[in-house]
Amino acid sequence: MTVASTDSGGGAGVMADLKTMTALKVFGTAVIVSLTAQNSVSVRSIYELPEQFIRDQFYEILSDIGTDAAKTGMLFSENIINTVYDEMKSYNVKNIVIDPVMVSKTGARLLKEDAIKALVNKLMKIATLVTPNIPEAEVITGMRISDLNDMKNAALKIYNMTGASVLIKGGHMESSVSEDVLYNGEFSFYSDKRINTKNTHGTGDTLSSAIASYLAMGKTLEDSISMAKDYIEGAIINSFPMGRGYGPLNHFWRIP
Repeated sequence: MTVASTDSGGGAGVMADLKTMTALKVFGTAVIVSLTAQNSVSVRSIYELPEQFIRDQFYEILSDIGTDAAKTGMLFSENIINTVYDEMKSYNVKNIVIDPVMVSKTGARLLKEDAIKALVNKLMKIATLVTPNIPEAEVITGMRISDLNDMKNAALKIYNMTGASVLIKGGHMESSVSEDVLYNGEFSFYSDKRINTKNTHGTGDTLSSAIASYLAMGKTLEDSISMAKDYIEGAIINSFPMGRGYGPLNHFWRIP
């Protein structure tokens, strides 16, 4: 199950989540919390859906279909975060992957300033895994992150703040290798050669959805991350240009 916002450009948000789940052969459901009007270069507007409508979606999915895992993406406001937290707790949802989306690839703010505290102090505390990129980890921790040691310290700090396992994504580092750091009581490292492309719209959504998909299959957290990273590497390598800005991934690259 994805709990996130739409992307009218089709590259990120719920659209990327459901494509990822379909590509990995799990059945995806969606709780949509807000709508965005965006493309490859900008986010024009965001429409926050009413609280009761969000609650109704949770009820319709979880009282009937159920879920083996869930991921959250762009949640936008404190009210949405509190609503999602209440519903996740009420239905005792397991295998929760929190992608703390804050800013779009094009620079638009996707999480209100006053919502950050609720995200950290409520939602992250019921998560199995939190997947911030470096700028998001800096906001959460108040730290400046400039190297691998900083990433380790930030991961440990978020773990101590929330009790959730933490995967800090190193894609924003300027190096030939992209290194991610996992802390779940001990450190693990995932290194990949950096792919030279600007077609990276929706990478965070895709990664968190892939991890949740593998968790739903019963894979361990470590295996879920490794398999998700293999999948997203292929999706980036096989991505294609669309529009004037950041193009989308090819979620169906494994399908002939």
